[in-house]
Amino acid sequence: MMAAPVEVAPELEHLDLALEGMTCASCANRIERKLGKLDGVTASVNYATEVASVAYDPAVATPDDLVGAVQSAGYAARLPEPPRPAGHMHDHGEPEPVGDGRWNTLTVRLVASIALTLPVLAVSMVPALQFDYWQWFALQLATPVVLWGAWPFHRATWVNLRHGAATMDTLISVGVLAAWLWSLYALFLGDAGMTGMTMTFELLPSGDAGTSHIYLETAAAVTTFLLAGRWFEDRAKGRAGAALTALLELGAKDVTVLGDDGQERRVAIEDLAVGDRFVVRPGEKIATDGIVEDGQSDVDQSLLTGEPVPVPKAPGDQVAGASVNSGGRLIVRATKIGADTALAQIAKLVTDAQTGKAPVQRLADRISSIFVPVVFGIAAVTLGFWLAAGEGATFAFTAAVSVLIIACPCALGLATPTALLVGTGRGAQLGLLIKGPEILESTRRVDTIVLDKTGTVTTGKMTLTSVAVAEGTSRADVLRIAGAIEAASEHPIAQAVAAGARDEVGELGALEDFRNVEGLGVQGVVDGRAVQVGRPALLKEWSVEEPADLSTARKAAEAGGATAVLVAWDGVARAVLVVADAVKATSAEAIAELRDLGLRPVLLTGDNTATAQAVAAQVGIDPADVIAEVLPADKVRVVRRFQDEGHVVAMVGDGVNDAPALAQADLGLAIGTGTDVAIQASDITLVTGDLRSAADALRLSRATLRTIKQNLGWAFGYNLAVLPLAALGLMNPMLAGAAMALSSVSVVANALRLRRFQSGPQ
Repeated sequence: MMAAPVEVAPELEHLDLALEGMTCASCANRIERKLGKLDGVTASVNYATEVASVAYDPAVATPDDLVGAVQSAGYAARLPEPPRPAGHMHDHGEPEPVGDGRWNTLTVRLVASIALTLPVLAVSMVPALQFDYWQWFALQLATPVVLWGAWPFHRATWVNLRHGAATMDTLISVGVLAAWLWSLYALFLGDAGMTGMTMTFELLPSGDAGTSHIYLETAAAVTTFLLAGRWFEDRAKGRAGAALTALLELGAKDVTVLGDDGQERRVAIEDLAVGDRFVVRPGEKIATDGIVEDGQSDVDQSLLTGEPVPVPKAPGDQVAGASVNSGGRLIVRATKIGADTALAQIAKLVTDAQTGKAPVQRLADRISSIFVPVVFGIAAVTLGFWLAAGEGATFAFTAAVSVLIIACPCALGLATPTALLVGTGRGAQLGLLIKGPEILESTRRVDTIVLDKTGTVTTGKMTLTSVAVAEGTSRADVLRIAGAIEAASEHPIAQAVAAGARDEVGELGALEDFRNVEGLGVQGVVDGRAVQVGRPALLKEWSVEEPADLSTARKAAEAGGATAVLVAWDGVARAVLVVADAVKATSAEAIAELRDLGLRPVLLTGDNTATAQAVAAQVGIDPADVIAEVLPADKVRVVRRFQDEGHVVAMVGDGVNDAPALAQADLGLAIGTGTDVAIQASDITLVTGDLRSAADALRLSRATLRTIKQNLGWAFGYNLAVLPLAALGLMNPMLAGAAMALSSVSVVANALRLRRFQSGPQ
C-alpha cells in the first residue's frame, strides 16, 4: 500500500505595498478583503501607516496582481523600491523624500477654503453686513468650497458607494451637498435671492416658505472645519516615515578603507564591501558591523543596549555599525553591510511592529455605517410619504432636506476633533503630546506597562554616588586629585567623577603628564603626585596593593550594578569612587501612581541583572517583573509575549533601541528627552522626562476618550430625537440648522471641560 503524498505548503513571499487614497478605517478593511480574495494571498492593511503587508504564493499571484486588486477597489498602490544601503543619501546630501505631496495639496485646499468661507459666514450671520443680492455673492464664494474644497469627501463617498458602503465621508458629502443644492433651489426657483432679503425664521414650513432660506454658510463651514481635521490627520501621518529615516541617518555616511598596501582612502558607505578593512579613529562612528582586527578602545553602543557605559573592545570582538568609538584607533573588518546590519535590523523591527498593528476602527465610522443608510431611508420615505399624501413638492422636498440637514455631521465632525483639540492642548500644557484619536482607545484597556530603565526610570547619566576612603586619607584630597586627572578624559565615568568632584570641592588640582591607558584607566601627575585612577589591573601595573576595606567597598558596589574605580597616589591605594546611573527622584512615586491605575509595571533593560534588580527595589517593582540583559529584538519579543498572553501593553522608553518595542506595544510612550527615533515610533510623548507624566498621560487620554464617546452619543442622540420632527414636517430647514448648531455647541462645551484636567492623582 502506497503512502499518501505529503502536501508541502507553498513558500510564501512577503511584500509591503504603499497605499494611497484611504480616508478611514473602513477603507483599510475593504482593501484587506479585496486582497484576501486572491488565491494564495493573505494581507494585513494598516490605516495609520498606509501600508499593506501581504504574504502571497508566487506560483498563483504576482506583485502586479496585488496592485491591480487594490486599484480595483478604488485605491492606489505602489510597489516597494529596491533596497538601498543604510544611510543612503542623494548626491546633494538630503534625505530621501517621504510622501507623495498630498499634504501640500491638502494645505492649499484648506487655506483656500478658509479664505472663501470666512466672508460667507460673516455676511450670512451678521445682518448689518448684508447688502442687496448678498446671497449671490455668498453663492459665488461657497460653491468652490463645496465642490472643490470638499472633493476628497465627495470622491471617497463615490468610491464607498460603488462598493455598497457608507462612512463618515458619506455623511459629510451628503450633508454638504444637500445644504448647497437646497440653497441653489431656493435662489433660482424660490425667493431667497430677492433684493434686500434677510435671514428669517419660521417654526413650521408652509407652502413655499422654505424656499426663502439658504444654507451656504453651513455647507462651507462644515467643509472647512472637516478639511482642517483631515489636514491635521494627514500632517501626523506624513511623519510616520520619519522614524525610519532618522534611524538610517544615524549610520556613517563615509568610511576610511585600509587597502592591502596599507594606504587609507575615504569612500562612500555604499562602496564598502563585506571583508573590507576600515579604520575608526577616536570619536568616529563605526561604519558597519564587523570584527576588530587591531587596536583597543571603549565603544559607546548605547544605540543597541541603551546603557551609557562604553564597552571595552579588543581584537576579535564584534562591533556594531553606528556605535561610537570613544577611545583609541581601531581597525575593523566588515562582516555585514546594508540591510544586514544591526542598525538596519532595528529599522526593520520598527516597520514590522507598526505594520502588524490591527487597524483601529474610528468610532464615528462604526456608527456611520449604520446611521447613514438609516438617514437616507428616512429622507426618501419622508419625500415619498408627503408626495403621496397630496402635499406640494416644495413641502415634501423641504421636509426631506430638513432630515438630511439634521443628520449633517457638524456635531459628528466636532465630536472627536474638539475633544482631541482640548485634550491634547491641555496635555501640551502638562508636557504630554498625544498623536491621534485612535491612540486613546488603547489607553482604556492597558493593563501592563513595560518600562525601559536607562533614561526612563533612571536619569540615563552617570553620576558620582559615593566615595569610600582609606584610613588616614581626606575625602576632599581624593576628590580634588582624582577629579583633576579624570577631567582630562572624555570617558563618561571619568566625566561623572570630575563633575561630582567639582560640585563638592570646587577647584581641582593642577594636572601634568596625563596619559590614558586603554581599557584600564588614566594616570598622570597632580600637584606633584603620581596618580592612577581606574581598574585594579592598572594599580597592579604600578605594584599598588588594594587594601581589604577598599576591595570590599568596590565589590559591594559592583554587586549592586554600579561601576567602581580605584584611586592611588604615591604607590598607595587611597579610595574607591562609585559611579552609577541614578534613579530619578520621582520614579518611585510614578510606579505607585501606575499601580493605582490598575497597571502592572515591568522593568525591561539591556543592563545586567544585578543593576536592574537594584533599581527595581528602589522604585517598588517586584523582582519577578524584572527582565534584564535584552537586545532590541528581545524587547519586541517580550512585548509580543505579553500581548500573546492576552495583556494590553504600554511601553515607556527613550532610546533608539526602544523604538521597535514602542512601535510593537499597544500604546507607546516616549520620554521627550530621549531620541527622535523613539519619539517618532511612539504614540504619546512625555516632554518633561518625568515618569509621573506617564500616569498623567493615561489619565488624560482616558478622560479625552470618555469625552469623545459622550460627544458622539449626544450628537447622534440629539439628531435622532429631532429626526422624527423633521420627517413629520414639523421643522423647516432653518430650524433643522438651528438644532444642528445647538448640538454642535453642546459638543464643544462638553469638550471644554477637559481644560480643567490636573496632573497627579485625581
